[in-house]
Amino acid sequence: MTPESSATVLETRLRVRYAETDQMKVVYHSNYIVWFEVGRVEFMRQLGITYRQMEEHDEMHLPVAEVRCRFKASARYDDEIVIRTRIARLRSALVQFQYQVVRAEDGVLLAEGESTHVSVNAKMEKTPFPEKYMSVFRQAAGRASDAQTEAE
Repeated sequence: MTPESSATVLETRLRVRYAETDQMKVVYHSNYIVWFEVGRVEFMRQLGITYRQMEEHDEMHLPVAEVRCRFKASARYDDEIVIRTRIARLRSALVQFQYQVVRAEDGVLLAEGESTHVSVNAKMEKTPFPEKYMSVFRQAAGRASDAQTEAE
């Protein structure tokens, strides 16, 4: 992850649970996608936005349009991991988060990836982010104005 100098990178820590591993106590690959979600939800919460607020008060949803993960090293049972999350791309109705999963003990990069989300209303119609979210996302992405937000 090579964030822009002004982009916000926030960290979430967790410990690998036994249920997330295989017989060799190595983390099963699909758990990294779950950890990306944990990082994304906590990233947004630290910015003052919750999915609950978006869904219940604004009837907005952020379905996943694409997710990718590149595995670098194995996480194992009882490892403490750090999920680093940032906004990599922002459009009026699209946000892409970028993640790194790192072992806390030695800083080894375990996995990295991205998830792309489209802003939709309760009818699943693509809709632009309200300004109250867009302004927070813009700031976290290190973009000061609408002019720096990618065009559709």
